[in-house]
Amino acid sequence: MGKKFQTGLVCLLSLMLVVVLLVVPAQRPKPPAAPALTELRGVWLTNVASAVLFRPGGVKQAFKQLSQLHFNTVYPVVWNRGHTLYPSFVLKRSIGRSQDPMLTSLRLGKDVLAEMVQQGHQQGLRIIPWFEYGFMAPAGSALVQQHPDWLTSRQDGTTAIRSDWEQLALPNATKSRSPSWLELAQQKLRQPFGISRVWLNPLHPEVQTLMVDLIVEVVTRYDVAGIQLDDHFGLPVDFGYDAFTVKLYQQEHGGKPPPDDPLDAEWMRWRANKITALMEQIFRTVKVVRPYCLITLSPNSQGFSYRTYLQDWQTWVRQGWIEELVLQVYRQRLSTFVAELKQPAVQFARQRIPVAIGIHTGSWGQPVNMQQIQEQVQAAREQGFDGVSFFYWESLWSYIAPESPQIRRQGFKTLFVAPAQPPRTNR
Repeated sequence: MGKKFQTGLVCLLSLMLVVVLLVVPAQRPKPPAAPALTELRGVWLTNVASAVLFRPGGVKQAFKQLSQLHFNTVYPVVWNRGHTLYPSFVLKRSIGRSQDPMLTSLRLGKDVLAEMVQQGHQQGLRIIPWFEYGFMAPAGSALVQQHPDWLTSRQDGTTAIRSDWEQLALPNATKSRSPSWLELAQQKLRQPFGISRVWLNPLHPEVQTLMVDLIVEVVTRYDVAGIQLDDHFGLPVDFGYDAFTVKLYQQEHGGKPPPDDPLDAEWMRWRANKITALMEQIFRTVKVVRPYCLITLSPNSQGFSYRTYLQDWQTWVRQGWIEELVLQVYRQRLSTFVAELKQPAVQFARQRIPVAIGIHTGSWGQPVNMQQIQEQVQAAREQGFDGVSFFYWESLWSYIAPESPQIRRQGFKTLFVAPAQPPRTNR
């Protein structure tokens, strides 16, 4: 009787053990999670020589392609030619018009920036609106016509500058039928070619208020990751002889007028410091309304920026007012490209904030082949930079590129094999 009981007990315990092993999964150690790849992969979207913002469905198609090819950041233009590219209460207050009239006509008044933010969230893309024109404006724009006292000038009183850099006009298309939306956009894009530009005075308090208010409007109305200023956020070194600036200089120099030489060291530093003060104002104002909104900058090299536009961005980085830098390095020769990456100011910035490299992917007048793009991306990676951004969308894989769209897309697919997250700041 005892042996039968013992045998039955053993069988029962064995059965219970089997049940437990079947029901409770084995606790195996989990493999360590693979580190997420971090790299800024951006592109600028402009309304110059590009129809992506004007074409219905253009934004959705573009963002889908960018996401599929593992981009993660888009810099869409929101300020260009004296107009906003979104419905702006601030601009309407200044000129009686809320946004670019062609955009309003072609998109039937739709808020394209809101569409881009929505599509960006759906496609996993950071949206950082880009104030492309900074203080530059067309001479015939409503902004300039209604506020001529906002302009700065040279010593001889002239105000016009030529937009040599903006040679991206689309070819003419003469048709007997009514123009399509694309042809209307092409007509719009041809207008800037050869048109003179003027410069709003960044030292004028009303100009400063306009710029600050536009930026605050964007970061409070739209769920964006940040905003970006570029090389036009400055003052051409031969400007600053307008009546307002001269009077301001005299007030701070015991009645002494500015030097005749625009390259005078003290005169350059005085003007640069005024722009630096405005940069601080923008940073602090944005941080009050949106503490986690990034303030980013896309300048030229420090030496060129200061000598040409009185833009002392190294000081801005030192003070903590720039949280991400995308350095424009639009060079053809690889050796020259790499030399720019090694400049002391660039290395200084890298020790403090994420620094990515802006690469030119071509334009109507200056196509860039895929091999050059790949070599420059590789060079930036070898130097340890935080990523790259391309100027501009239309030349990534459209028909203005030397290769076919299919070959271009394959080239970027080779560059960006797996998804990556943009770098994080320390803030």
